[in-house]
Amino acid sequence: MKKPTSGAKAAGAASASQLIDERIAELGDWRGEMLARIRRLIQQADPDVVEEWKWRVPVWSHAGIICTGEAYKKAVKLTFAKGASLPDPSGLFNSSLDGNVRRAIDFHEGDTLDEKALKALVLAAADLNRS
Repeated sequence: MKKPTSGAKAAGAASASQLIDERIAELGDWRGEMLARIRRLIQQADPDVVEEWKWRVPVWSHAGIICTGEAYKKAVKLTFAKGASLPDPSGLFNSSLDGNVRRAIDFHEGDTLDEKALKALVLAAADLNRS
C-alpha cells in the first residue's frame, strides 16, 4: 500500500491515516464503526488506494479522488467524486442523485452493508480515474 498523505502543508502535521483514526475514535458510536468498516472495504477493494485528509474529512484516492467519507448526526455519507459516471447495478447510490457528477450513499444506524457491491463500486471508480 502506498504511504498515505495528509494534504496538510504544515511540517509535523499528523498523517491522513492518523487523522482518520482520530475521527473514527472521536465519533465513538455506530458512525465510527461504520466509517471504519467502509475504510477497510475500500482498502480491500483497492490495495493501492491512498488515504488523504481534505476538507476535514477522509478522502480515498487512486489517480484522482474515489470518494470522501463524512459523518453526520444520523448518517455516514460516502460521496463518490464521479459517481454519476459509475455503473451501480446494485443500487447503492441513495443520495445526491440529481447531480451531474457526484453520487453518494447514506448509511444509517442498523443498515446492512453490501460489501461486494461497495467493493465493485470502489474498483469502478478507480478504473474510471485511471482511464
